[in-house]
Amino acid sequence: MHAKAPPSGKIGLAVLISGRGSNLQSIIDACRIDGFPAEIKVVISNIPDAYGLVRAQNADIPTRIVSHKDYTNKTDFEQKILGILDEFSVDLVCLAGFMRIISPVLITPWEGRIINIHPSLLPKHKGLHTHERAIEAGDTTSGCTIHYVTPGVDEGEIILQRSVPILPDDTPDTLAARVLEQEHIAYPDAIRRMAAQISKSA
Repeated sequence: MHAKAPPSGKIGLAVLISGRGSNLQSIIDACRIDGFPAEIKVVISNIPDAYGLVRAQNADIPTRIVSHKDYTNKTDFEQKILGILDEFSVDLVCLAGFMRIISPVLITPWEGRIINIHPSLLPKHKGLHTHERAIEAGDTTSGCTIHYVTPGVDEGEIILQRSVPILPDDTPDTLAARVLEQEHIAYPDAIRRMAAQISKSA
């Protein structure tokens, strides 16, 4: 199923998005750095007008749209994505604001090679509305987590985390902005770690 890392030593990435693609942009920028061990092979969106597609096109990265609305069931939707991953030389699947809960149909063939970013310090605040919940809980820190994707939502093994303080006057929006800055650092760092693992096993 998985391609071996190419002779360049760079692993191939597929990035799955649903929205504006700010984390995608951080990965695009990282891939432009000399010596960064990965390159994006394809960006897949389930939302046809997601701005992240524009970011990819501006960087000359192939894009594919797989709208969940075009499929009567999740299996067919995920099988279509699997076909695209096979079409490109992909070693690692990165969910970056991909707002669909995925099933073992997509996860199992990529077990250990599919990762996600979540805007909280897991295992705290799985799911949605993480910043509101962190403030309401009286937490003093928040942050982001890169983790392996498993059938349990936001339950996969943690790869890395970055934290920020929660300030007394924080709103969900101000906290989200501060966490997002750390997300843009964390995702490229996680890809570096994964590239080292994948290259060893290739």
